[in-house]
Amino acid sequence: MKAITLLGSTGSIGTQTLDIVAQYPDQFRIVGLAAGRNVEMLAQQIRQFRPAIAAISDERKLPELKEAVRDIDPQPILLGGEAGIIEVAQYGDAEAVVTGIVGCAGLLPTIAAIKAGKDIALANKETLIAGGPAVMPLVEQHGVKLLPADSEHSAIFQCLQGVPKGGLRRILLTASGGAFRDWPVDKLPEVTVADALKHPNWSMGRKITVDSATLMNKGLEVIEAHFLFGLDYDRIDIVIHPQSIIHSLIELQDTSVLAQLGWPDMRLPLLYALSWPERIYTDWEQLDLVKAGSLTFREPDHQKYPCMQLAYAAGRAGGSMPAVLNAANEQAVALFLEEKIKFLDIPRLIEYACDRHQADNCANPSLDDILAADKWARQEVMAKQLGSSVTLPNPLSAKKLEVPVRPDLAQIG
Repeated sequence: MKAITLLGSTGSIGTQTLDIVAQYPDQFRIVGLAAGRNVEMLAQQIRQFRPAIAAISDERKLPELKEAVRDIDPQPILLGGEAGIIEVAQYGDAEAVVTGIVGCAGLLPTIAAIKAGKDIALANKETLIAGGPAVMPLVEQHGVKLLPADSEHSAIFQCLQGVPKGGLRRILLTASGGAFRDWPVDKLPEVTVADALKHPNWSMGRKITVDSATLMNKGLEVIEAHFLFGLDYDRIDIVIHPQSIIHSLIELQDTSVLAQLGWPDMRLPLLYALSWPERIYTDWEQLDLVKAGSLTFREPDHQKYPCMQLAYAAGRAGGSMPAVLNAANEQAVALFLEEKIKFLDIPRLIEYACDRHQADNCANPSLDDILAADKWARQEVMAKQLGSSVTLPNPLSAKKLEVPVRPDLAQIG
């Protein structure tokens, strides 16, 4: 029985992971749970799965959580705040930690789990996008496994099983196209929050659903694939696949192409990350190609999806630029969801922050550098949105790169 800790237990990734644990109680057990601020759901999960430790990120809600589970015997350790989440991540005999926390908030707990020798089932893109230069050396140093738990990178990982070293030629990441894949570009200024949250294929959280609508999610996945699989950005492509049946593909050196297929169901990549290298029998609906019908593909519209090109440019720039890209995107999406900016302001604010960071891009950022760049980018987006003319000092100005960012970043309108 594999011992698991789950970070982000009340979100989409967390609840689906717990569905798997509930379905396979002889295969998995829960050691720790960590959630954001949903006390009621976290309390229910504690009652059902009886973790040894649990934490809620909103520390003000810790007394409410303690009251909600006070009759449980034995009592789990209950903690609050970021320090509590980190303690859960590194606690006890958990063999693997599922990182389902959204955004850069998942970075420090993931690092704590790695340092504690836990394998990582990675469902938090930002761990590698923002923190890749700091995280990957730690993975090697502590000898842990970093297993992708999102559908696209899991598909690539599954296709690579048995491929000899040096056999990989190209990665093709499939994208649904999000809520606006069939909208004309000239309608995008009219987009509402409700429109952006109508994903045609997947049920996900609000932030990732907006990222899908801008295609930033796919741009971020390109950066993540670069760190996970070691390919240059020129060998990682994106293709729109509206049916979301093929979850990604790899091309080998002899031009053979391998793909992983399945119904859109996040439980599949989660189960594989938890059970690898084994395959566990499930009674889930089997893929019926006749029922699926046609599988179609098209090139992404660069005019409709400027965020995708921003991500490629930031990835190629390297250093601390992906951290700035990610933080600016998180802040801009939050403003959009609060209806404080328009949909098309998201890429404009991201480009603004990345452009301002070009001269100060840090070539080999430490964890502290990454966190500083993240904080600076969020402040920069907020200052721009509020119309401030104040120029914020960049904390990395003394560590800038010797080479400039590729010019295509500044050319995107």
